[in-house]
Amino acid sequence: MSVVWASLAGGFVGTIVLTTGLRVAQEAGLTRMDIPLLLGTAFSESRSRATVIGYFVHFAGGLVFSLGYAAIFLAVGREGVALGAGLGLAHGLVSGGPIVNALLPAVHPRMGTPWSDSDETPLLEPPGFLLANYGRHTAVVTLVLHVVYGAIVGWFAGGLT
Repeated sequence: MSVVWASLAGGFVGTIVLTTGLRVAQEAGLTRMDIPLLLGTAFSESRSRATVIGYFVHFAGGLVFSLGYAAIFLAVGREGVALGAGLGLAHGLVSGGPIVNALLPAVHPRMGTPWSDSDETPLLEPPGFLLANYGRHTAVVTLVLHVVYGAIVGWFAGGLT
């Protein structure tokens, strides 16, 4: 199987693990972050509709990111769990890092910002520095699950060996 198809398969499985892990962490009280709701509310005000849309967007994103991982695997001429986990670490640092946390409230149409005024009623609270507004363990949980996602993509791309 080619690295691209294997990475896509790993991206599918990795996204299931990542999404499930985030949901379990939310139910366990480790985070208040709900990625499907966060993504879906960019497209709909209805919380139930937004959640469904968000799951589709998150899975599509997981597949797109796995193609990016595949491109890196092909560029460096190797793949595997360790390289995938390293890419997952970089991915997680960007996803939960200060750049995304600063940009997301500025572009999300239904998220509050530090400059929201009393005339506005945002549907979502901004994530805050290192996702702190979604719980004190959110950044660590998100980072660990992105490393796991990357390791899974790398494992699949490396031929499951």
